[in-house]
Amino acid sequence: MPIKISTDLPAYRTLLDENIFVMPDNIAEHQDIRELKIAILNLMPKKIETETQFLRLLSNTPLQVDIDFVHVESHISKNTSVSHLNTFYKTFNEIKNNMYDGFIITGAPVEQLEYEAVDYWNELCDIMEWTKTNVFSTMHICWGAMAGLYYHFGIPKHSISEKMFGVFPHRVLKENSQLLKGFDEGFLVPHSRHTEIKREDVEKIPQLDITSESDIAGVYMICNKNRRQYFITGHSEYDRDTLAQEYFRDADKGLDIRIPYNYFPDDDPANIPLFKWRGHANLMFSNWLNYCVYQRTPYDINKIPECEF
Repeated sequence: MPIKISTDLPAYRTLLDENIFVMPDNIAEHQDIRELKIAILNLMPKKIETETQFLRLLSNTPLQVDIDFVHVESHISKNTSVSHLNTFYKTFNEIKNNMYDGFIITGAPVEQLEYEAVDYWNELCDIMEWTKTNVFSTMHICWGAMAGLYYHFGIPKHSISEKMFGVFPHRVLKENSQLLKGFDEGFLVPHSRHTEIKREDVEKIPQLDITSESDIAGVYMICNKNRRQYFITGHSEYDRDTLAQEYFRDADKGLDIRIPYNYFPDDDPANIPLFKWRGHANLMFSNWLNYCVYQRTPYDINKIPECEF
């Protein structure tokens, strides 16, 4: 799929080197088609790495996608330069009058804070409320999923005694789930979090379905029955070495961090991790674009209906 991005974006050269079809703006403008408008609210600290991860996964169908990156104004990023944000990102105020076929809210390293203690919580609430009227399908990732479940449905997150850290086996619970079309009955997903969503809390909400879970990592995929909102508690977008970087970072700081579960061969950090979740990650995002967005969103993007609960 041609991803329409600026040739100056750092991810552009990386994706080209991986033989992924990216399309400069000047070429895309000459194609007589209705591209999908997707925005990504990037809350992760290493924004450039996260950009590349999501763009890679959104490149696996014949559909043309126009990407907007969004950042919150109420938080100052410590890991990404102001010039990068000013060049490649938009603020909510700059996009709030736009309509989008799809919207992704990423994870964020703030899960051990109460939601209301997060400095951009009020702004994020405004954005999540806005997605109900201006976005056809919204995907929430990790902390973004927990925040979305809390904001829209009042579902709390719960602290866990030890960080859920590693690559865990999952199973499909509902084979007719759009995101899970073509999945094997068992598949692997990375997790890296200190909190969880409990099954019994989700089951109290009649609008929600749990469509995938792990015996170890717990609830993984939750879908709104209106097929407009998806909540994913893991990080299928992670690269091969993302968990390794987290592990070595914390180990170098002298923190009490265990080796990621089912990640390094023989549990030896000297060994290169096997990339065991890439196929299912690509399939999930392809399914989202195809079944949840392209086949259901109105051709006239201005006619996207309000997301009713």
